Amino acid sequence: MKTLLALNTDLSTQPSAEGQAPDWIELIPSGPTVTGRDGRTWLFDELGQQLVLAAFAGRGIDMVIDWEHATEVAAPKGEEAPAAGWIDRLELRNGALWGHVDWTPRAGVQVAAKEYRFVSPVFDYDDAYRRILRMVSVGLTNKPNLVLTALNHEQTETPKLALSLALAASLGLDAAATDEQAVAAVNQLKVTATARNSEQPSLDKFVPRQDYELMVSRATNAEQALDTRKADDHKAVVEAEIDAALKMGKITPATVSFYRASCSEQAGLDRFREFVKAAPAVAAPSDLSERQPEVIATALNAEQRAVCAQLGIDPVEFAKTLKSES
Repeated sequence: MKTLLALNTDLSTQPSAEGQAPDWIELIPSGPTVTGRDGRTWLFDELGQQLVLAAFAGRGIDMVIDWEHATEVAAPKGEEAPAAGWIDRLELRNGALWGHVDWTPRAGVQVAAKEYRFVSPVFDYDDAYRRILRMVSVGLTNKPNLVLTALNHEQTETPKLALSLALAASLGLDAAATDEQAVAAVNQLKVTATARNSEQPSLDKFVPRQDYELMVSRATNAEQALDTRKADDHKAVVEAEIDAALKMGKITPATVSFYRASCSEQAGLDRFREFVKAAPAVAAPSDLSERQPEVIATALNAEQRAVCAQLGIDPVEFAKTLKSES
């Protein structure tokens, strides 16, 4: 959207009482094409007319008339921009836009004395169609541009602000990019983002969360079962190695707990095996676990057992004596 100081209307041709400034002035001539004295053109069709009227009604305040567009030129610099009058109503007359003016005393006298003969409206229009969209202000001037029934001031278009370097870089554009290029870049980003959000995940790279958690649980359980199995197998091997060392007399029963703890890891078991290979026998091989208790063939009666106890005789030997005598 651009703002332009363009059209001019000759106030001396406006209907008014003798020696007075006109109550109604023409702001924009009938369209749909409006052409200035400098050759520029704008569109003021039915859509533009309705947009202008709606924008004026929506602003809720009167539109200022000033001298030489002070509102647009001087005021931004902090300089004075007094009002020459106020437009409180707009209406269409055969496709032209007219405004009702309440002049200030000084401006009313100047217009009546023809010190200022023209008015120049300031309006917004769009870049694409150059359609007039909204009235901004009106200035008293003596340098007309448009061929109107009233005032207009010829002036170059307000230059567009360039894109900031940061914004242009973010959009992949250079600082000289136009508004249209920036809008197109933003729209392309929206399309790309929408496409990415709507993409379906590839089944060879992604799985549903529930399936993933089930697979993790199964894998964890399998690892735990495997670890338990390995631990049980290791304990069985350790017990077999220790039992073999006991039978060879390489270790004693009193040291079994020590060696069992030392062999809790595979590295400890390997060291124990090397120790057993090199260690001398520290005790004679024991066959106590294989020996069976001697059976006394002849059973002693209570009286005989008492005699053995009193005389300190071994009951087994005494039984053998009795057996030989029989």
